[in-house]
Amino acid sequence: MINDLWYKNAVIYCLSVETFMDANGDGVGDFQGLMRRLDYLSGLGVTAIWLMPFQTSPGRDDGYDVSDYYNVDPRYGSLGDFVEFTHGAKQRGIRVLIDLVINHTSKDHPWFEDARSDPHSRYRDWYVWSDKKPANANHGMVFPGVQKTTWTYDEKTKAYYFHRFYDHQPDLNTSNPEVQAEILKIMGFWIQLGVSGFRMDAAPFIIATKGAAVTKPVEQFDMLRKFREFLQWRLGDSIVLAEANILPKDNFEYFGDDGDRMQMMFNFQVNQTLFYALATADTRPLKKAMEATKPRPATAQWGLFLRNHDELDLGRLTDKQRDAVFAAFGPEKGMQLYDRGIRRRLAPMLGGDRRRIELAYSLLFSLPGTPVIRYGDEIGMGDDLCLPERNCARTPMQWSTEPEGGFTKSAKPVSPVIKDGPYGFEHINVAVQRRDPNSLLNWTERMIRMRKEAPEIGWGDFSVVDTGDDGVLALRYDWRGNSVLILHNLHPHPTEVTFDPDVGELGRLLIDIADGASSEADDKGRHTVMLDAYGYRWYRVGGLDYLLRRKDI
Repeated sequence: MINDLWYKNAVIYCLSVETFMDANGDGVGDFQGLMRRLDYLSGLGVTAIWLMPFQTSPGRDDGYDVSDYYNVDPRYGSLGDFVEFTHGAKQRGIRVLIDLVINHTSKDHPWFEDARSDPHSRYRDWYVWSDKKPANANHGMVFPGVQKTTWTYDEKTKAYYFHRFYDHQPDLNTSNPEVQAEILKIMGFWIQLGVSGFRMDAAPFIIATKGAAVTKPVEQFDMLRKFREFLQWRLGDSIVLAEANILPKDNFEYFGDDGDRMQMMFNFQVNQTLFYALATADTRPLKKAMEATKPRPATAQWGLFLRNHDELDLGRLTDKQRDAVFAAFGPEKGMQLYDRGIRRRLAPMLGGDRRRIELAYSLLFSLPGTPVIRYGDEIGMGDDLCLPERNCARTPMQWSTEPEGGFTKSAKPVSPVIKDGPYGFEHINVAVQRRDPNSLLNWTERMIRMRKEAPEIGWGDFSVVDTGDDGVLALRYDWRGNSVLILHNLHPHPTEVTFDPDVGELGRLLIDIADGASSEADDKGRHTVMLDAYGYRWYRVGGLDYLLRRKDI
């Protein structure tokens, strides 16, 4: 069971081929460069890589505008290079997940070009058309403030086409059985080339009904079951990690009551309340979000993250909560995006404060689910707010103090490397941090190892332990007769807390597996612990002989 559900205790690393390393010298990252960095990723301890889009694309939206689902963009290499990469990852025990961008295509895709050419084209019904501009065309934009409409007029066809995202990304008519059959072919193709699963982009939009007459889209959840059945028929332990920013009441619709739909989903509810907790030292909404998303099928898992390639979406918070996060982490208008989020990377959001960065990542690794790390966050990379929209947080990886941060030999990378200020590659890079035992990089490696050695978090059940202080979060995980208890102080000052682990006699001894400190209970079975400002403790309950006590079932 543990091998089949490998994602339960995984650590996933998200990267873009375009920004990781350029071996060809043309200023764009490629699969050859990524191959050369697999040993770095293996040493970091990650168990899976999530690759952002690399298929053929005109590149108007960082590859999310696909024009050929069955090929690698020539800028990144060839299909042969991709297979070499997946083979190299497999040799190092690393699985590969890729983005599945099937809500829309590029307007340059041959399907759309053919659909425009003739109203009787076989691809005409693969997209969504209207002879007149629908009355609700100015509603439902994914990028408000940048998008003006969801329906755009096409001169060639004399009709409007639907696009939930940018106007150069026409939506596929995913209700069409032929489109669904093609999606299965796409997944089967990449599975055959060594992929272990997919991150499904914009899952709610994929399964929603579309059309000029649709005023309230209806989700077609059976579509998710079809995807799941096909994948597990082709490769038994393959998975889909769905991007679905939904309310907790809808979680089971995506996971399936019997766990027969999506294996994983990103937990946006926890992500947003986590940043509110970091901004205010108030963990109450975070606890509420964890409890609300706790019920799930036994085979399902949450993907937990801090920052990703998009903006930090705060749309699920109340106006007051969102204003508090904006004030703390994105007070300037240029730091905000789409009237709902923050477009900065984690380190500058936290003011470069090592204590707060460690606290945030310790929280990520200890929340119920599987941690997903964004490339460069292990060294504290910054952002370039001069770049438009989300590109500010998509700058090349900073490897060394060599020109262009060791990313490329080209003097003009397509995406500029951060050079100036405290987050420039001269100050923040892998090579310098590799040689510093106290660096953030080496701390992250140790944290990943510690997280992988605590399967209770990925597999077990959690309980919130009362500390009497809303600024201190205490979580206990129980699995197969063992428990871990993890404390986090979100206050900017030292805080003392007293608590009862509530696990019987074993709870009298707590061993900190991060620094070796221990705590012994008083006569009433309660522990009193002093936490530094932004401090944390990872405790093994009952001592370090837990492996001898672990039950087989």
